[in-house]
Amino acid sequence: MKELQRAANGLAGTISLPGDKSMSHRAVMIGSLATGLTTIDQFAQGEDCQTTVNACRALGVQIDQEKTRLVVHGVGLRGLKKAPDPLQMNNSGTTTRLLMGILAGQNFTSCLLGDRSLSQRPMKRVSDPLTLFGGEVQLSAAGTLPAVIRGHFLHGANYQLPVASAQLKSALLFAALLADRPSRIIEKLPTRNHTEIMLRQFGADVKTNGDREIIVHPAKALVARTLRVPGDISSAAFWLTAGTLVPHSQIRLSKVGLNPYRTGILKVLTRMGANLAITQRPADGEPIGDVVVRSGHLRPITLGPADIPAVIDELPLVALLAASVPGQSSIRGAGELRFKETDRIKATIAILRQLGVTVTELPDGMVITGKPDWQVMDPVFDSFGDHRLGMMVAVAALKAKQPLFLANSAAIDVSYPRFFADLARLMR
Repeated sequence: MKELQRAANGLAGTISLPGDKSMSHRAVMIGSLATGLTTIDQFAQGEDCQTTVNACRALGVQIDQEKTRLVVHGVGLRGLKKAPDPLQMNNSGTTTRLLMGILAGQNFTSCLLGDRSLSQRPMKRVSDPLTLFGGEVQLSAAGTLPAVIRGHFLHGANYQLPVASAQLKSALLFAALLADRPSRIIEKLPTRNHTEIMLRQFGADVKTNGDREIIVHPAKALVARTLRVPGDISSAAFWLTAGTLVPHSQIRLSKVGLNPYRTGILKVLTRMGANLAITQRPADGEPIGDVVVRSGHLRPITLGPADIPAVIDELPLVALLAASVPGQSSIRGAGELRFKETDRIKATIAILRQLGVTVTELPDGMVITGKPDWQVMDPVFDSFGDHRLGMMVAVAALKAKQPLFLANSAAIDVSYPRFFADLARLMR
């Protein structure tokens, strides 16, 4: 049980964020499939990204690791080796779904296992379209892990995604890379495009037609390179929220990834009237910059399906922001939140109600009636085993009138192991 304190005197300082989690996963996987040595600086140190490193090592890839620097000895597109044991996915949905696309095109059989939480998450959304590429994936009767993937040569295909999912899209991009002819993938709504950008950086022929259609040509080889992972915008979101909500605060976030498909939280904060200053920096591949947030007054917001993909991971924080604003806010089109580490719609609502906020649950979101002062119903909160919800509670505690307590705070280590150390540096 971790005690969480109020920031009575505000928050101030500069935070150097951990490397972007999404990009770190992809950098290790693509570096493993490249030919030569790929150096990755500012690699995310959370448990999920380490799961990807361990899986690639089990598949025969040498990865030298020193703190946040990795050197990946790429084995080529079809140079992976059959793992001696089932691959442990732990709680990482990204590792699982992206590897399914890669392993479908190898010449051996693989087995993927997950922890209790991951083993309840849907995987048919990946396995079914992989069959169009010639992939063979066997799941449990419930369409979940464990997964047995019988790899072999794939053929190109055209596929329109039924849901807005960057993980599904990326799995199919990897499969298309290993296919025998070009493939065309059409998104329902635009999602984060880190995989497309990074594949092009490594020499793959990946083209876009508008913002939803991607054409992938089979690759003969990927060329190793050096990458520096930008700061994680999803981790930055906790400090952006804290700096906005806690009076007398000013926080500077340096070298943050500003991919336009990930900056939904900045757009939401701007629409709500937050006090932000953004400075772009020169970058190779992914846009980056510095963001300064100062405390300020907000207004309610309405989010619909078109807003959701760029802010999907930050929606619990958007809900927390809305909970502090007098008036009614609504979030719709966010049904994907029910299939994260936990049902994030239900869990977020439970946390807000525990803060004394009135919330109506919807099938795909919620309606929040905010108020500036919360009346905590019970000071003991649960992370629900979800790293983002654990940090959401820690941010809420900064403006609560009494100390809060967080059970299962270790869940935060999945993405941001030094979260509480960074928070301590900001406390006045």
